Amino acid sequence: MDILKTKDLKKYYKTGNSKIIVKALDGVDLSIQRGEFISITGTSGSGKTTLLHMLGGLDTPTSGNVYVDGKDISQMDKDELAIFRRRKIGFVFQDYNLLPLMNVYENIVLPVRLDGIRPDKTFIDKIINALGLKEKKYFMPDELSGGQQQRVALARALATKPAIILADEPTGNLDSRTSLDVLGLIKTCATQFSQTIVMITHNEEIAQMAGRIIRLEDGRIYGGDSAL
Repeated sequence: MDILKTKDLKKYYKTGNSKIIVKALDGVDLSIQRGEFISITGTSGSGKTTLLHMLGGLDTPTSGNVYVDGKDISQMDKDELAIFRRRKIGFVFQDYNLLPLMNVYENIVLPVRLDGIRPDKTFIDKIINALGLKEKKYFMPDELSGGQQQRVALARALATKPAIILADEPTGNLDSRTSLDVLGLIKTCATQFSQTIVMITHNEEIAQMAGRIIRLEDGRIYGGDSAL
């Protein structure tokens, strides 16, 4: 079953006062099954981040559609999209974006509490244990290493039991050894929690850890293992 799908997705814009039209995405058709771990790779300027923003409802397409868990998010209004994004889409960014005045546990359950829902303590503890954060549960972000902070960001993304997790260069600020550790945990989460994960990366070695690779160039999907 498709958990994430795009149909003839396009994003065009003009640069500054120029009349030149940049085709950041130029007709992307993408289909991702529930439980897949996908990497999207390509050179700088290929459209990777633009695509991720479209998939997560962080930007609106010029034309085309984005379906998440059967819902066309490209047709939602601002308020409807904000609620859907909070409940159905988890984000993991290169910068961990943890709130400095909240401890690990508080950061993890924040998205759940923002939705007015009581956290599922058993599930949250399962995530914390799976990511090796049990001993750090009440630590503050500035007491953690970069790798530990990224684990917290991943736990936070999992906390709402989202339809998909979108990871934008999640190991970009980590050394090579820590990067592989975090990627291993992402892969474990995809299996253990039956989670669909879409990861943007320019690193070919990291991309190879995913179950399927999608390659973007000039706003289009080319070759690779896209299997569309």
